[in-house]
Amino acid sequence: MLKPIRRGEVSVGWRVFWVPRDAVRGGVRGPLLEGWDDLAAREDAVGVRAGDPIFLSPDYRVDSLLSLYGQSNEFRGYTPETRRNYATDIALLLTFLWSRGKAWTEAESRDLEDFEHWRRYAPANPIRIGGSKWDRELAAFASLYKWAAKPPRLVPNPVAMRQVMGRNGEVMTVPDQKAADTKPSNVHWLTPRTWVRWVDVGLRGYTREGVPEAGWVGRLEDRNVAFVRMLVSSGLRRLEGASLLTFEVPVRHRGGGRYYRGKVAAQVTRSKKQRTFYVASDAVGDIETYVDSSRAWAVRQAQQAGRYDRLSEMRLVTEVTRGLRPKVRWCDRNGVLGELELNRLPWQERMLLFAEGPHGPEPLWLWLNEQGLPFQPHSWEGVFRTANKRCERILTPPKHRGMDPHQVYAPYATPHSARHSFALYMLVVLNYLMDQRYGLSPEERRDFRLLYGDPWFMVQNLLGHAQRETTVKHYLAPVADLQLRAMLATAGDDDVAEAPMPELDAVFARVARESEGIQDIDVCMRSAVSGAA
Repeated sequence: MLKPIRRGEVSVGWRVFWVPRDAVRGGVRGPLLEGWDDLAAREDAVGVRAGDPIFLSPDYRVDSLLSLYGQSNEFRGYTPETRRNYATDIALLLTFLWSRGKAWTEAESRDLEDFEHWRRYAPANPIRIGGSKWDRELAAFASLYKWAAKPPRLVPNPVAMRQVMGRNGEVMTVPDQKAADTKPSNVHWLTPRTWVRWVDVGLRGYTREGVPEAGWVGRLEDRNVAFVRMLVSSGLRRLEGASLLTFEVPVRHRGGGRYYRGKVAAQVTRSKKQRTFYVASDAVGDIETYVDSSRAWAVRQAQQAGRYDRLSEMRLVTEVTRGLRPKVRWCDRNGVLGELELNRLPWQERMLLFAEGPHGPEPLWLWLNEQGLPFQPHSWEGVFRTANKRCERILTPPKHRGMDPHQVYAPYATPHSARHSFALYMLVVLNYLMDQRYGLSPEERRDFRLLYGDPWFMVQNLLGHAQRETTVKHYLAPVADLQLRAMLATAGDDDVAEAPMPELDAVFARVARESEGIQDIDVCMRSAVSGAA
């Protein structure tokens, strides 16, 4: 077991490295390390797999027990994002214990209490965290020590546990140090016309006056706009939308209607169940424009530069079968044939899929970077950050930038806020359709609900939630008490900016005024104009 050096000269913390994909592991690392040409074989012999974490101590040693945890069924069973988050959180605790001269196997409950104080409350800590982040870190520690406490390891567990009653009456065991101030959800809503404003300013380079800024050169502007509009109109999660293949995008046709239907593969969903999604026709049009323009150009440039020829891994797809369980069949660089159900393809393997085009191999991964290579799902966070910064710079009066926490002049969006906004939009629209367009009486509406379900049930299905309560509690609770039918009946006919179903803009403006957390330009932009005057 590793014991920290108590000489005080080491100031760096624990670090986490990840075992790369097999092609990279076997083709690159061996030649770089003298005497370790058989490293891949050695790792295979002890069960090391691509995607496993390696914890490196400040004195450059690998903790063998931590490595075994990274290879355990418990850790490998988490999603890639959870594995990455848990490993990062564990490294922070390891660094804290190292500063105390302790190995992680010697930690006591008091150490964990002191670590929580430092992370959340200590004035000397310049970057303190909230209850939600602490609960995630605590879950990572509980996972590690629960595994380590089992025979034959028998490491003492410093995470005190207690039993609570679950939502459905079941008894659950949770860490005793769970935060009391945890937010139930981190909800960000934008009304439809506010999304239009955010896209125009943040992604298209428009000014406050609504015209393109002189000299604006947007990097893959059509790609970014198409992705955002797809999320907003479909309610797809970031990973679900980011990992689409070209043949999974619905195809528009004459008379196809306002929405098109597609399928989300089970492996890229949170529930690991395939589901249907609906995406607006104009969003599909944006995707088609991107595919025919900047994407086609990036692919051709990559082919001419030979980038695809230099890829360490490539699966050239030979067939995608039809039926209830379509399969993807391919041939890799070594001539080995393979196949897997489309539903079972994880996003990492989807990035390896290519099709033979007129000028050579072309990626089947829909969203590409400027080099013509697959754009990784987490990279979309950077696109949103850049757009948020531009919205703040353009729409916030100079004297208020960064110094006025009580006035917000610019919309702020994340990939998941597109999903929140979709849920809000669909709830209002479905109520509108039932109350206004169909002219249903109370009795008819009751019969309609018995036959098709109420709007909450419909939105639950669109979002892919297993429980109706999840939809109500985590997405729509702030407006659950609003009398939507009365609001819709009294909505005015004010002239408003063009947006999806603009007749509802007055309704969304009223919802935004009466509910917390909903962003609407009706309020933001009037404040900005008065603040700039």
